[in-house]
Amino acid sequence: MFLTFALFVGTAVVGVGLYVFLILRTQIEDAKQHTLVDQATRIALRIEDAGPDRKQVIADISRLTGLNIMVTARGPMPADGLPTLSPDQQALMQRPAVQALTADQAYVKQEHNASGEPIVFVAIFRPEAGLIIGIEQPEPELFAVARNMLVTLVLGMIMALLMALVGSWVASDRVTKPLITIRKSAQHVTEGKLDAIIRVDTRSSEIQDLARNVARMSENFREKINELERLTRLQSEFIGNVSHEVRNPIFAISGYLEALGSPNLGDAMRKRYAEKGLLNLQRLSNLFNDLIEIARLEYREDLIKTRVFDLAELVDEVAEMLRPKADEKGLTLVVTNPPVKVRADRNRIRQVFVNLIDNAIAYSDEGTIRCRFRRRLNKIRVEVVDTGRGIGEEHLERIFERFYRVDPDRSRRSGGTGLGLSIVKQILQAHHEAIHIESILGRGTRFWFELPYVGETEEVKTAV
Repeated sequence: MFLTFALFVGTAVVGVGLYVFLILRTQIEDAKQHTLVDQATRIALRIEDAGPDRKQVIADISRLTGLNIMVTARGPMPADGLPTLSPDQQALMQRPAVQALTADQAYVKQEHNASGEPIVFVAIFRPEAGLIIGIEQPEPELFAVARNMLVTLVLGMIMALLMALVGSWVASDRVTKPLITIRKSAQHVTEGKLDAIIRVDTRSSEIQDLARNVARMSENFREKINELERLTRLQSEFIGNVSHEVRNPIFAISGYLEALGSPNLGDAMRKRYAEKGLLNLQRLSNLFNDLIEIARLEYREDLIKTRVFDLAELVDEVAEMLRPKADEKGLTLVVTNPPVKVRADRNRIRQVFVNLIDNAIAYSDEGTIRCRFRRRLNKIRVEVVDTGRGIGEEHLERIFERFYRVDPDRSRRSGGTGLGLSIVKQILQAHHEAIHIESILGRGTRFWFELPYVGETEEVKTAV
């Protein structure tokens, strides 16, 4: 950046300098010479017109203008009436270049006198009068000022070049240092070092925005990497859990089949082993069905088909199916709710109620299980509450993970797959809703979620 700026500024300064020295200076010298020659021509005309009074006219002009006027005759014409020249004046007028002048030529020479002061000598030849007229004078002040202006202009350009170079170096340093910092930070990001804090000292809003964007990029990468690491851990746990959950029923079925092949096995034991094998086969089938259901919910959002239905009617239907299981454990299942219309996928929400109520029955030894709901603005809040054993606080964050069990031994004995709450979460996420849980160990658990409420007006519009 510094070299580029210096190149452009240097080119401009050199161009202006060449113009000053090669063109402007020449123009000033030409103007000076033309002015002096015009002045000498006018004085020559006065002298020619004076006739016999030339000597007096020359003296008067010299006195009035302060010019040192020298006149000599060249050729056969007499020099009568001309002032006598001093040796120095004669030396000037006898120069070969002066004596060789023609009518259309002028001799202009800038010299220094004995005191070192600049003077200008101009000589012209007047063929009509046969006179060579020389004028010696100090350099005109106007041209001295112009020459000084040229010198000042050159010095100013040099100073401008130096200041431009210094300024460009400072500017490039202020720009490149933050960019180098940002480049190093970006390099750290590519190397996986995402914890470095990006700090740039600059007043440029563009560079500050760039630094903030790089910082946000690093933060996003860090979050995504952490998420990928978390998902990798979950995937490893998931694969381990699936293999474990599948292996156990397969080993059990294999053992029961081998036992059934024994010729010494009695009918009662044969029946028992067959029932056990069928139970494990059913457990394996449930496991695969749940896994397929989760996969479908994750990758096929179009499986959710929403429509308006009566939520109370659906809850009653699920309660009727699960009430025998609750009665078998001596539990009271309460699902008394007024009719209310919601918009959702009825079959999927039925799965939610089945999993939540069945889970409450499985983990409750006594007491009551309630499924209730109430309206909150444009939502219906649904709650499934039990008075069972409850869940420890350390389990609440992982309760919806696949295959996570609070009591692994008991859940396996009950035939659960460990995927019920995961399916509940997937179904509600597909409805753009969330599942929540509150639990106190030894006192019970409460699950709740919300569904869109449909009023009578909206229901009529939907029907139309």
